[in-house]
Amino acid sequence: MTIDFNNIAEEIFPNFKGGEKDYAAKMMFDGKVRIMKGRLIPGASIGLHTHTTNCEVIFMLKGEATLLHEGETSVLREGRCHYCPKGESHSIKNNGEVDVEFYAVVAEQ
Repeated sequence: MTIDFNNIAEEIFPNFKGGEKDYAAKMMFDGKVRIMKGRLIPGASIGLHTHTTNCEVIFMLKGEATLLHEGETSVLREGRCHYCPKGESHSIKNNGEVDVEFYAVVAEQ
């Protein structure tokens, strides 16, 4: 299967998972796996949340974000990948001056 994110409408999720501002995403969902091209404007975040039934992989395409994973803070930059296993918690915030763009895959387990 090929997913053409250029032909998927972007949805806006205000204060996603308790985060700040808006999370914008183009999504494909087959009932078990969600594949997204996400975007966070400067100052926007996805709030801290736990993956109780699934895991998530985030691959940074553009920009730089602050990542909180299991109480540890790090920087996620272009070309880097973050993995949040089932049962763990994370959040991401754009503290920069340009939009952050990334691919994310949330897979049921």
